[in-house]
Amino acid sequence: MTMLIDLLFEPLQYSFISRALIVCILVGITCPFLGAFVVNREMAFMGDALAHAVLPGLVVAYAFGVSPFIGALPTGIVVALSIGYIVKKSGVSNDTSIGIVYSALFSLGLIILSLTGGTKLKLEDILLGQLLGTSTTDVYVTIGMTAALSVVLIIFYRQMVFVGFDFQGAKVAGLPAAKLDYLLLILITIAIVMSLQVVGIILVVGMLITPAAASSLIVRRFPRVILVGIAFGILSAVAGLYMSYYFNLPSGPSIAMVSSIIFGICFAGSRCLKA
Repeated sequence: MTMLIDLLFEPLQYSFISRALIVCILVGITCPFLGAFVVNREMAFMGDALAHAVLPGLVVAYAFGVSPFIGALPTGIVVALSIGYIVKKSGVSNDTSIGIVYSALFSLGLIILSLTGGTKLKLEDILLGQLLGTSTTDVYVTIGMTAALSVVLIIFYRQMVFVGFDFQGAKVAGLPAAKLDYLLLILITIAIVMSLQVVGIILVVGMLITPAAASSLIVRRFPRVILVGIAFGILSAVAGLYMSYYFNLPSGPSIAMVSSIIFGICFAGSRCLKA
């Protein structure tokens, strides 16, 4: 028992680990909460697209020496609303519209990154995250964003669940279904921007989608999918961070890997129960 306690508290003697742990837990709560809606609406590709599409704002923010949140968040919101508008107003399919926008903006971000070679930003940090570089300001910003996102989700929870399960029925009932869809896209963007520091662009879906997807395999009621998904998200974030500390592994991929292992266990368990 003493050895276990030592293993748990040893990393916390370093302030950068403590800050990283706080951000991990917040992301582990927020992403699965939203991820349950994303999985229910089959919007996983949209989440991945938004993660890539914020790259131009992210690079510009670093180039000017300001917080990445300042550049990535407005960019992501504009992109999310634009994709939603294109999907609803054009004859192009959802996947096609999303693919066109995100590939164009991701390419633009890489071009800007190459032109601003004087910045300290590295492509690896963008793609895989830089969790251990979390500052005190990042912690406070993440706390604020988590609180705001949670309040909005709680306020509009019933309406968003109704729209998620029966879009046309929600419209007939008089709910502003299209506006609620745009709101969901904005909230997804906020969660993605929060996660970029933790797991980076490539692995962001691992926190947004995988815990909620794993939860949906073992529970059926939507509120329980959210709660179990949050538990999986926190477990993935904390276990991945400790794994990266003790085995000298990159933190972002470690967190995403733990999340994937949890999904694999849930998948195997659900198959055994059905057999």
